[in-house]
Amino acid sequence: MTKRIAIAFFYDDEGIVDDYMLHLLQSMQPFVEKTVFVSNGPLSNKSETSVEPLVDEVIIRKNEGFDVWAYKTAIERIGYEKLAEYDELVLYNHTFFGPIFPFSEMFEEMETRHDDFWGISIHGEMTPNPFTGIGTLPLHINSHFTVIRRPILSSKAFRFYWDEMPKIESYTDSILIHESRLTEYLANLGYTFSSYVDPAEYGSPYPVFIDIAEAMAKRCPILKRRLFFHDPLFHEFNAIDLPRAMRLIEQESDYDQSLIWKNIVRTTHPRTLNTTASLLRILPDISLDSEMVTKGGRVAVCAHVYYVEMLQELLAATSNIPLEYDFIATTDSESKKASIEAELRNRPGIKNIIVRIVEQNRGRDMSALFITCRDLFLDDRYDFVCRLHTKKSPQVGFAQSMLFRRHLMENLLHSSGYVKNLLGIFQDNPCVGLILPPIVHISYPTMGNAWFTNYGNVKSILSELKIKVPMDFNTPVAPYGTMFWFRPRALRKLFHRQWKWEEFNKEPNHVDGGLAHALERTIGYVVQDAGFINMHVMNADQASYNYSMLEYKIQQKGVVQFGGVRHSLLALKSSIARSLHHRSPILFKLAQKIYRTIGYLPRIAGKCAR
Repeated sequence: MTKRIAIAFFYDDEGIVDDYMLHLLQSMQPFVEKTVFVSNGPLSNKSETSVEPLVDEVIIRKNEGFDVWAYKTAIERIGYEKLAEYDELVLYNHTFFGPIFPFSEMFEEMETRHDDFWGISIHGEMTPNPFTGIGTLPLHINSHFTVIRRPILSSKAFRFYWDEMPKIESYTDSILIHESRLTEYLANLGYTFSSYVDPAEYGSPYPVFIDIAEAMAKRCPILKRRLFFHDPLFHEFNAIDLPRAMRLIEQESDYDQSLIWKNIVRTTHPRTLNTTASLLRILPDISLDSEMVTKGGRVAVCAHVYYVEMLQELLAATSNIPLEYDFIATTDSESKKASIEAELRNRPGIKNIIVRIVEQNRGRDMSALFITCRDLFLDDRYDFVCRLHTKKSPQVGFAQSMLFRRHLMENLLHSSGYVKNLLGIFQDNPCVGLILPPIVHISYPTMGNAWFTNYGNVKSILSELKIKVPMDFNTPVAPYGTMFWFRPRALRKLFHRQWKWEEFNKEPNHVDGGLAHALERTIGYVVQDAGFINMHVMNADQASYNYSMLEYKIQQKGVVQFGGVRHSLLALKSSIARSLHHRSPILFKLAQKIYRTIGYLPRIAGKCAR
């Protein structure tokens, strides 16, 4: 039996070891005799307590030298003489989810090979070197999982490599000085190597990233975390099909995808995640799950009914809910309350009726939800809630108002079969916390400008609520129009905070920049902070209309800009990135502020994804 020792490197700026890493450590236990866990930076008490039973030693060090000096520290702690007693040294880190498919398949295969070192994956040669712009990035084993065997472990050359390791001051240093260098260094000494995932079998130099769907189809055991938060333009340019990879995992693997979401939502811009993971579902009007109703769930409709004459429209839509539900209504007068109660009485499908009068109409539907209905959603009496309101939008034209309202209502309650499928998303995916229509863009200037004047207020609210989910640069994922389905637990922080009426704008000044509009854009971040994902839904009619109009607008932009939209964006991105990369962090921060207004500042172009 192969005698292995492992060094597991970890870093999180909050010191939180999410469950995916604990699962990875546990999954490695059958294959290693000893594990040394190295964290660059302190761990939370809970995380340290969780890690300790799964490893043999925990090293907490300063966040210096990236993974390279973490490995070096652990190697020196173990000692070269002790290392030489093992058949293999496994160096792996926190940058992937796994095992998607059993590690036993990989270790059994690699046991049949007689190489001196190996890895899960190899990055192919690239000219010019994307990190320097000149020369060649050599073919190399990726540092996320590298295995060094005994002939090397007992050699002077291996010790020399680590003893003479220069300081690592940046991410680029870690690539150029270690990751892309180790393979070449050992190969030049005559040592042989191979990888479990071979680029020669794929169409790119980095198949565990670029060809991830095909790699999953061939039972690659890991899924890189960066796939979820890397620049979506890089995904688009390289045709990276992460959504297909996720479907293959769901169909072919027993890996618990909640381990992925619980980590990714905490650290990723919602708009980026929405794009890379394609968090949009086009739902049919025919139910896909005949057992959906039997799965049940405590359902409520919570509607702010300011315009009582529109209540019939709401009820026609909520009649499509296939389960009994409570109808919670808020309004602003006793006479309206009486009318609402009379209309709801004896309505089929409605189990309980709750009608409340708001103290004030400041903040409208937002204050009604988070103040008047606060007590109803602080506990777990409901599993799923549909938030609606009588939306007239008198500040815009009639056609615009109708289009916006249909966009919301039809994408939330289009038909009985449609709502069954929507509720099925909640029932089958416990990580979904919010289901919402996509951003309205027809006849509204939201695309690319949706912060308007709310960025500062949202930032303040997130800071107060201690929410560290990174804010999007220009178009936050939000329930624009404030109609959506939600799990109360996903919005618990917003209900827990005691909002005051005087914090909302006085009527009729329900203007952009006020608390109500800020809360609208805060919801998506609160959902991710709670460990849930935001899922967009559309019915087929709305999807057809929205996509056709969006395609036309994009192609018109492509005609105007020489070379098309993608090439224009990439050229701009590359120019800015090269300039900022070689100059000042101050310029980079300035550019971020500018791009929050005029566009998205992508990550440095030309660098290969790691």
